[in-house]
Amino acid sequence: MFFLTILLFSYLQMSHQIQKTTANGKEMLSNPRLMSVQRTLNVVMNENVSLSCHADSGSPPVTYTLFKHNQKVSTLNRPDLTPALFNLTINSASDVGEYKCKAENKVSGGWKYSNSLNFTLVEPISKPVLSSPTSQAKKGQNVTLSCLSENGSLPITYIFFKGKQNISPPVKMHKREAAVIFLYISSSSDFGTYKCRAENSFRNNTKYSNSFNFTLAEEKSHSQPLIISLGLILLLFIIGFALAIPFFIIPSYKAKKFKSTRSSTGLTSPVNAEDAESYVIYTEIEPVKSEEYVNFPVIRREDEKGIMNYVILAFSREGGMRYSLFDSLHWRLSTR
Repeated sequence: MFFLTILLFSYLQMSHQIQKTTANGKEMLSNPRLMSVQRTLNVVMNENVSLSCHADSGSPPVTYTLFKHNQKVSTLNRPDLTPALFNLTINSASDVGEYKCKAENKVSGGWKYSNSLNFTLVEPISKPVLSSPTSQAKKGQNVTLSCLSENGSLPITYIFFKGKQNISPPVKMHKREAAVIFLYISSSSDFGTYKCRAENSFRNNTKYSNSFNFTLAEEKSHSQPLIISLGLILLLFIIGFALAIPFFIIPSYKAKKFKSTRSSTGLTSPVNAEDAESYVIYTEIEPVKSEEYVNFPVIRREDEKGIMNYVILAFSREGGMRYSLFDSLHWRLSTR
């Protein structure tokens, strides 16, 4: 039994050696390995990249061929087992995709294919903008901070800082949306300088935002509404007083002045105005020329509506008398 085991092991070893060599003793190629010289598959537009294709074993010379989406890109011949380097330039989005390489030598015309590689086109992020719906706050208030980078390949990771100390865990955004944190203003130390940092998969591409400061909002005085109310009341009083001047104060003043004038000139009637509808006071005037007359107010009548009426008497040389009755709105002329 032991002998059979050793025999089987020897057969497998010989079979493996046969697969690696040909009839003339030359070694067959192993599967090549394709890798990025830059050690990253993230690329940007117009970037130069290098791909290495290498078969660890096989009899040289070896011919390496690079394919992109199963289409031939380039072919290199190596006289030994050193890697073949393919230099590429990412000029468009079509230059990122699946790459493979093929290794072959003259041993029985055999060839082997490598693993596949896929580049990812990334865009560097722009400077993020830190903002808040309000720039003023007071103690005991909840506030928010938003950080957004308008450009850059997703996902983007944001971190918030106050001064030089981070105040939030990393926030990874897979959509073009702002990262938001909520803060509670508990003391004056919370009115500090805030910033945020943004980064994505693009190497050596970390950007800091603008600085943002909250300012202490002024406390509103409880007496302010009372002052405003008093001011409005005073303004309404002034407007009312101004409107009352032409309608009440001036007419009353004129009426008092007229009564005072009557008393000083003696144009008063001995008859009570309430006992007679009207009364007349006569006076002599100088003769005037023919067909001329002189007007002289001698009658005052006040009806129950408080309207003052006046009678103007005129005497002509022929002895005729004319009078005019008028009130504050109308004139009437008749001959007597």
